[in-house]
Amino acid sequence: MAPSVSSGKHNLDARLLREARSAPGYLIANLVSNALGGLAILAQAWFLSQVIQRAFILEQPLEALAPLLLAILVTILARVVLAYQQSWTSARLAIVVKERLRSHLVTHLTTLGPAYTRQERSGDLSLTATEGIEKLDGYFRDYLPAIFNALFLPVFIALVVLPLDGLTLVVFLLTAPLIPFFAVLIGMATGAIARNQFMEMRYLGAHFLDVMQGLTTLKLFNRSQHQVETIGRISGQYRKSTMRVLRIAFLSALTLEMLATLSVAIVAVEIGVRLLYGGIPFEQALFLLMIAPEFYFPLRTLGAKFHNATEGKAAAEHLYAILDIPLPVQNQTNQQFVPESYTIRFEDVSVTYAGRQQPAVHRCSFRIESGQRVAIVGPSGSGKTTLSQLLLGFLKPDSGRILIGGVALQQIPSEEWYRHLAWVSQTPYLFNDTIEGNIRVGRPGANQSEVIEAARAAGVHDFITQLPEGYGTSCGERGLRLSGGQAQRIALARAFLRDAPIVLLDEPTSQLDPVTEAHILDELHDWFADRTLILITHRLNAAIRMDQIIVIEAGTVVEQGTPDLLRKTNGAWARLIEQESGRANAR
Repeated sequence: MAPSVSSGKHNLDARLLREARSAPGYLIANLVSNALGGLAILAQAWFLSQVIQRAFILEQPLEALAPLLLAILVTILARVVLAYQQSWTSARLAIVVKERLRSHLVTHLTTLGPAYTRQERSGDLSLTATEGIEKLDGYFRDYLPAIFNALFLPVFIALVVLPLDGLTLVVFLLTAPLIPFFAVLIGMATGAIARNQFMEMRYLGAHFLDVMQGLTTLKLFNRSQHQVETIGRISGQYRKSTMRVLRIAFLSALTLEMLATLSVAIVAVEIGVRLLYGGIPFEQALFLLMIAPEFYFPLRTLGAKFHNATEGKAAAEHLYAILDIPLPVQNQTNQQFVPESYTIRFEDVSVTYAGRQQPAVHRCSFRIESGQRVAIVGPSGSGKTTLSQLLLGFLKPDSGRILIGGVALQQIPSEEWYRHLAWVSQTPYLFNDTIEGNIRVGRPGANQSEVIEAARAAGVHDFITQLPEGYGTSCGERGLRLSGGQAQRIALARAFLRDAPIVLLDEPTSQLDPVTEAHILDELHDWFADRTLILITHRLNAAIRMDQIIVIEAGTVVEQGTPDLLRKTNGAWARLIEQESGRANAR
């Protein structure tokens, strides 16, 4: 898991380097390959200078040069092998780190749950998990090995030059800092533009996904052409951002190439003048001239790869912004299992959504006995769905507590709690899978007869058997190949198959006709006769069938009791019935 460190500019490189430690074998192998590659370069230059010195100055025969020529061949082969090793280990390092970060991100988002993800654009999150993390490939595959190479080879060369020629070493030390200096200077401008480019890409991807999901609505309201123009405009902005990044990248490459060439030229002139006047031996001068380009090459490469680093770090900033969001706190020292009694108690529970002043739920208190069937009713926006999110554990109370059989909900591990729950949301989600696969989400190990029985209870079996592929029919993405009522009944079948001791249903019949709704309500009472059933609904005819009714207004429980008792009190429940009767008469 990534450390909880601020993802500021100064800490981002250190944090990414710590990510590389997740693959220590590949990291160490890359370091060793870079170090040995630097030694091979020095050895090849020395052997080659010896061959030229002995062949042209000392005029030795070919037989005497054979060992040196063989040594040159060996060093060349060694450089090829080490270069392949560097490339392979850096590629594997990048793959391992990306897989780890992607897994960490998905786990983190899953743990944060719907309380966070429903506030974000799904296209933005999916782009961060795919293309965003993929942009780190250049950082770990190219930039990080370039740093290692820039650390080893110039240092090795400086140590070799130190006893040979102090003046050349001084020239090296004076000219070498210019290359990273200009690379960082140009990179500072590149970083801001790269971040803007990544933001444009995120916005483009998220907006495009929104348009695809709402294409039917756009067509019906004749707004599809407007969205085509909008996507074209956003694409143009992204293209301009990309071209700005590329222009600076090319400028950086030109500048660094020019600096490296001038630096080598200075060394060559300095050595050439001294060689002309006999101030340095030919063999030594030739060796220094051979290693001079190798001294600047890693620095020049590092500057060129700095462009990959800026793109990767722009993506990493957003990635770590998500990973740094604190996870819901759960008491790890006193975890308990779900007790045998499923009595549910809310005690002065309050919660306020981020960015809002008015609490969604304020000092809410009620009790649901084990095996009781309870309806939670109230006007839209009164806090009913928030109560379900609290009970599911997707939200944590700002104050108060939720007890399950006397045990605080926060002390129960989420996985353990979910094993005791069956849930149908107001807008059920169906995966791009078969109908049978979507029903089996409730209990993957169920056999075919149990799946069919659950579908019958949900009133959807007859519809399924009329399809050409039956239970093997694909639901499509988000269940778009089905009507809203069909999708809702499949979600209900999933809950029936779950057969959990606590059943939470949020408007499970909102998209059903009255006849189907009556059938479903009968099945609910029969199927969950010995279960704790919590029904969140606007439909009062469904609430009347329950043992208890909880009426909530403005986030506060105003009434709780049996339907007959609440009708006699002439309170909030009675007003809801009057309003429903008035709407029916108006129709």
